[in-house]
Amino acid sequence: MKTPEDILAQLISFPSVVGTANHDIVEWIRTYLTELGAKVSVLPGPEGDRSNLFATIGPVDQPGIILSGHMDVVPAAEPAWTSNPFILRREDDRLYGRGTSDMKGFLACALAALPAIASQPLSRPLHLAFSYDEEAGCRGVPHLISRLPHLCAKPEGCIVGEPSGLRAIRAHKGKAAARIELIGRAGHSSRPDLGLNAIHAMAEIVTEAVRSAEALTEGPFDDNFEPPYSSLQVGTIDGGQAVNIIPDRCTVELEARAVAGVDPSRLLSGIEAKLEGLIERGFKARWEVLSAYPALSLKDDAPLAVLLRDLTGQKPLPAVSYGTEAGLYQAAGIDAIICGPGDIARAHKADEYIETGELAACRSMIEALGQRLRA
Repeated sequence: MKTPEDILAQLISFPSVVGTANHDIVEWIRTYLTELGAKVSVLPGPEGDRSNLFATIGPVDQPGIILSGHMDVVPAAEPAWTSNPFILRREDDRLYGRGTSDMKGFLACALAALPAIASQPLSRPLHLAFSYDEEAGCRGVPHLISRLPHLCAKPEGCIVGEPSGLRAIRAHKGKAAARIELIGRAGHSSRPDLGLNAIHAMAEIVTEAVRSAEALTEGPFDDNFEPPYSSLQVGTIDGGQAVNIIPDRCTVELEARAVAGVDPSRLLSGIEAKLEGLIERGFKARWEVLSAYPALSLKDDAPLAVLLRDLTGQKPLPAVSYGTEAGLYQAAGIDAIICGPGDIARAHKADEYIETGELAACRSMIEALGQRLRA
């Protein structure tokens, strides 16, 4: 029987960086689950070179629980890595490698717990929903969620295994991110009357973004979050060739994060309206949605929150600042909650790690969930 560490070493060895093909890791997981008797579906995405994976142990016609996680990781180009980020390295009780905490550690625990769960009949199923390109804004999981009615009975709930110190979390903000490109008309800087300065025009977009961000500080409020209001920011800006050339292109990337009850995409509506005005003045514009997912808000007394309190022995935390696919499951009518091993503070940096004790505790929690599904 493979341990979580054994499986984690295998998963880390696949450099499944966000936005790249993931056939190898999907095939390894599919083979592993098939050998355990799971019903496995590989679900190709529209990109053509990457897939989601959905698997079930137990009766598919009964409502069960989903364990949800992503197979992709962020790039590992940081020069501060002290070893190969795609070879698991152990030092004492720490296991180093890209994705150990975020979030192949959770995937390894789920896969390691499955033999014990599958050894006895379940009255309700346990599902595994492993997605791609979560790190690009949950791009893969909507395709998986859309297939659920054809794969199983409507699940009772979904546990998203993002690193939370194995403390359940009931809420997170929603997010919408976009890239705007303005195309003007180049020319010599001595004749600004003959050109269309894309940077000057984009300054109007940035000013609108700042105005919108300031307005959001006035509410609505949700004191579970820090800050307790929705937010908006411009994250990148790029444009121009030289100081004596009228810039004909400028690009910005911006994002909005919304408290529950607020559509994050609507927070960008004022900026879209400003963009329409620039188009009327002769500029061309491209608006590209980079990511979008709704907020998560699960009530304290929801059955899924009570279940996780019982499984972890701790009262769920009200909220976290980062986002997950949990909001997408809730929007699809499936209660969702966050709970996974590791620490989000270790993610997206050199020498990311998880502790062996964290893996053991997560595996025990999932095996205890399996016991509940036999009742």
